[in-house]
Amino acid sequence: MKLLKSYCIGRLHELVVEHINKYGIEVQTENGEWTLECEPIALETPTPMEEPRRSEKSNIKQNFMDIYTENLINGSDSEFEYDYHDRLCNYFEVDQIQYIIDKLKEQPHSRRAQGITWHPPVDSKLNDCPCLQLIQCTIRNNKLEMRVVFRSNDMLLAFGANAYALTMLQKKIADELGLEVGTYTHIALIPHVYHKRDAKDLELMLK
Repeated sequence: MKLLKSYCIGRLHELVVEHINKYGIEVQTENGEWTLECEPIALETPTPMEEPRRSEKSNIKQNFMDIYTENLINGSDSEFEYDYHDRLCNYFEVDQIQYIIDKLKEQPHSRRAQGITWHPPVDSKLNDCPCLQLIQCTIRNNKLEMRVVFRSNDMLLAFGANAYALTMLQKKIADELGLEVGTYTHIALIPHVYHKRDAKDLELMLK
């Protein structure tokens, strides 16, 4: 697994796109589109709230980031086949984010403060199923750390918003616990870029 590190998620976004463009191999998706795909990647920053949190090379605007974050943390009226907020905060009627907060209040050294999204009876039949699979929070050095795992991740057009929103969720949990925000680790098991479909966006990111 490749590990990329930087001081902020904006720079991590640029590094991972550059890496996939250089080392990725062409793989066709289930719906017939072509991607550049590479080995699993872990992206890590010890200071996820440091600016720039959005790469200036990204074509995804700040307004979209803010709306995406609001929807993930507080929910939305979207009719999409799945919703991360619902999966994390209403998973079989369990609020997994509140569970994480309560678990770490009760046992600050716990390794069990996690939430999952995959629901086999439903997701095995969906055309679009969750990419985010798991979030885990720990308290280390009096800071709230977060690790997330994506089964598949569009690193050009999705990673920026994913990491931005999830680190805002990390901050929300840290605030609830009265802690500083610690390291954010973003693991993508199948990181990819739609290099043909999103050629203009890729060119912009690589400048």
